[in-house]
Amino acid sequence: MTERISAREAIALVTDSFAELPCPEGDSPPDGPLSWQGYGDARARAAARTGEEESVVCGTATFGTASFGTTIDGRAPLGPVTAVLVAFEFGFLGGSLGERAGNRLEAAYDHARTHRLPVVSLVATGGSRMQEGMLALTQLQRVARQSALTREAGLAQIAVLRDPTTGGGWATLGAGADVTLALPGAQVAFAGSRVRPPDADPAAYTAEAQVVAGSVDALVPKDGLREALALWLDLLTRPSAGAAPVPAALGGATGLPATGWEAVQRARAAGRPRAEAYLDAFFTRRAAISGDRCGGTDEGVLCGFGRAHDGRTVAYAAQRGTPTRPAGYRTAARLVRMAGRLGIPVLTLVDTPGAANDALAERQGAGAAIADLFAAVAGARTPVTTLVIGEGGSGGALALAAPGNTWATPDSYFSVIAPELAAAILKRPPGDVEATANDLRVRPQDLVELGVIRGVLTRE
Repeated sequence: MTERISAREAIALVTDSFAELPCPEGDSPPDGPLSWQGYGDARARAAARTGEEESVVCGTATFGTASFGTTIDGRAPLGPVTAVLVAFEFGFLGGSLGERAGNRLEAAYDHARTHRLPVVSLVATGGSRMQEGMLALTQLQRVARQSALTREAGLAQIAVLRDPTTGGGWATLGAGADVTLALPGAQVAFAGSRVRPPDADPAAYTAEAQVVAGSVDALVPKDGLREALALWLDLLTRPSAGAAPVPAALGGATGLPATGWEAVQRARAAGRPRAEAYLDAFFTRRAAISGDRCGGTDEGVLCGFGRAHDGRTVAYAAQRGTPTRPAGYRTAARLVRMAGRLGIPVLTLVDTPGAANDALAERQGAGAAIADLFAAVAGARTPVTTLVIGEGGSGGALALAAPGNTWATPDSYFSVIAPELAAAILKRPPGDVEATANDLRVRPQDLVELGVIRGVLTRE
């Protein structure tokens, strides 16, 4: 379990300044809407103990320059970025949600949309407040609606999961954010500690487990939160109308491959530049998202947002040369849609022998995941730029490719199927694999002639 800090301590930890919003409390009977005996006294004791009047503190905050100094990489100052900030006070009745907390959250989200501000939530809650019965539970619907309206307005939502984050607070503000960060060791789960099966594995109810399950993007230690939030806010509040530029080709290949088989060999060469090298060269800073929000992750696909050398934010989804798993496609689709809502162009790097084709991949919905990414790219609300940097294996690679704006490096190929598999399907002998590669016309220059890609980034 991580160290628990108060709402005000959490606010001071991550912000440069904070101004509380007015509280729309409304009328409430002494013992609440259910006349729950002793509820009024419990609230009074919670207020005296914490110094707060409710379980959430809402206001506007600035993030940025105090985290990084005046510049990043010699470029323009980072921030400050103003955001609406919601911080839960767990010491006030377990950070639970009731009507008055719902009023505050609704007002905070409304302020965010009115003033075009992103929303940051510092979550620490045990769920809905039992002393208010179903009226407390329906606050989750209010919060979900406010989050949905804010998403439709194109404003970013970032959540930080403190200890504990359980129940409806996790299922709305936490898991429903665009980017979800968590403190190491925090208890994060829908089921609170007192309502789980007695034989449940406690490790399954942690922030670490949620990262593995694809529901949390990253663990961030307490002393790194200020910088992490400042970076994310800077990246996600920089909409840009233009397409991402095509990255420069890396590596030592200077000419085009003479044959299809040479193109395949170049793409499979162990020393060829991979996704990390291209991302490092293209961005000055970047931050990663992780997980498909459906129970899985894929280390073979890197997704996130970065600051390009021209100062713009660009979203990226990059294959790392391994067979792409369903979670990788779903995470990439999540990225493309998020970038579209926020007005951020997308860069994709294609490099895979193909989609994972084992039994587990089929059970995890490989076809549906690939279809979802095809749909996300086809319906992208911001421009998508694609560079093929290695193997372009069948539909598992094409799903990441932008129609009409795909380019290739000299050490890449794109094929309807791997030459070896094509030869096997066509019942050709093994010795005909190289000829089959030529017949498939997989070379970068062939793809230009066929109209599949726009051009090849040759090196001088």
